[in-house]
Amino acid sequence: MKNKILIKLYIPEYELSYDLFIPANEFIWKVKEIIIKSLNDLENLKLDPKESFILINKDNGTIYDVNELVSKTDIRNATELLFVSN
Repeated sequence: MKNKILIKLYIPEYELSYDLFIPANEFIWKVKEIIIKSLNDLENLKLDPKESFILINKDNGTIYDVNELVSKTDIRNATELLFVSN
């Protein structure tokens, strides 16, 4: 699990939350695609991957740039993130 980070993901629009492992060596845009696919599969939602979603750090309000690697951000184990449509 060296290349994975355990986060707490909140989706306020649907009142959902998950503990989720994300890859540390991927770009934020790829992580967002994984989250959308997972939500569509698990919750039978119809989220459009082309729709604009943002990841926000729940504690400090940081909005993550899609072209940034997860490992280069302040996202660490137990980080709480909000996943909201923009």
